[in-house]
Amino acid sequence: MKTDKLCKAYRVEHGEDFRLKQFDPADTGHLRSKEHATDALQKSVERMAELQDKLYAQDRWSLLLIFQAMDAAGKDGAIKHVMSGVNPEGCDVHSFKAPSDLDLQHDFLWRTTCVLPERGHIGIFNRSYYEEVLIVRVHPQILKGQKTPPSLVGKDIWKERFEDIRAFERHMARSGTVIRKFFLHLSKKEQKARFLARLDEAEKNWKFSAADIHEREYWDQYQNAYQDMIANTASKHAPWYVVPADNKWFTRLVVSTVIVETLESLDLAYPKVDGAKKKELEAAKKIL
Repeated sequence: MKTDKLCKAYRVEHGEDFRLKQFDPADTGHLRSKEHATDALQKSVERMAELQDKLYAQDRWSLLLIFQAMDAAGKDGAIKHVMSGVNPEGCDVHSFKAPSDLDLQHDFLWRTTCVLPERGHIGIFNRSYYEEVLIVRVHPQILKGQKTPPSLVGKDIWKERFEDIRAFERHMARSGTVIRKFFLHLSKKEQKARFLARLDEAEKNWKFSAADIHEREYWDQYQNAYQDMIANTASKHAPWYVVPADNKWFTRLVVSTVIVETLESLDLAYPKVDGAKKKELEAAKKIL
């Protein structure tokens, strides 16, 4: 499958007809060779490093990558392998757990807004403000502890949060931040296999959390929340990619391909040196 098709196959930018069940978590896009995908991933990693260097030097655009998924879908591994070639100086990764007391003193977008990528940088959110329409929706008791005035928490709270997110992402896009959002789509069967591996393999024991098993009981509610989230927040300027996650090698290839294609679309280039700067460089040569 060509890279442009690999991106388009899982891209959602209009939510009207979106149905999560139409996407197969085990899909590999007609790629049957893990070795071929691994080779393609390495080429993407190398190309990404070249483009990131230009992004940093040009200092105009910023890129925000958002990863959302059920537990054990491979977010950490995807970030680790896909971003393995980038310069850390121009890349920031932020993981969002339960909000702190300070976070709860502000609106639900505050803690992520504080760490948005600056121009020339790539920002990665491992979970994000989308948790506010996922876990908070599945567990509405959390909403009661967020200090929002009760009169503002009505039956349209989720619709209103979707509106806020769409407006926020539109504002960011208009300001030069390119947004790409990845939902790593894992099957319930594969999640079980990965949980069992965490229990059976000593080197993976540290990954196990009883909370993960507890959240698994709400599988259907989460699937409905993801369906609604993507349908209501997918847009041309901030599309979602529903990435099959049952095969990690394919997940990483899709993610890397999307990032490279996005960076290539920005017409990145090193800044041109003007006449005065050239004279300065010539003078420096003579001194050396």
